[in-house]
Amino acid sequence: MLTVYAYQNCDTCRKALKWLKAEGISHEVKAIRETPPAPAELHAAIKALGGELRPLFNTAGGDYRELGMKDKLPTMTADEAVALLSKNGNLVKRPFVIGEGVVLTGFKEDEWRKALK
Repeated sequence: MLTVYAYQNCDTCRKALKWLKAEGISHEVKAIRETPPAPAELHAAIKALGGELRPLFNTAGGDYRELGMKDKLPTMTADEAVALLSKNGNLVKRPFVIGEGVVLTGFKEDEWRKALK
């Protein structure tokens, strides 16, 4: 089962959820602000992304700018990133999808089709 972390006022999240429904792909939705991804999920995502941290961050978000993440992210460890992301769902790139052998951040239909079909 896929878990989709989304924000209800996010157009990209709505498009992604609409696409999943149209494709008949079973999923569970969690509110990313109220229920950020768990540390274990974030560690799994980092591993699946080849150790890259940046794809997990909502670099266009206000919290990212307010916390000065542009300067902090390049020197962060995975553990530091996970600690921050697991407590602040606004910092997580959305939609964030995790499931058996699948990690997706943001919504690009071609990437999702390749990963989920």
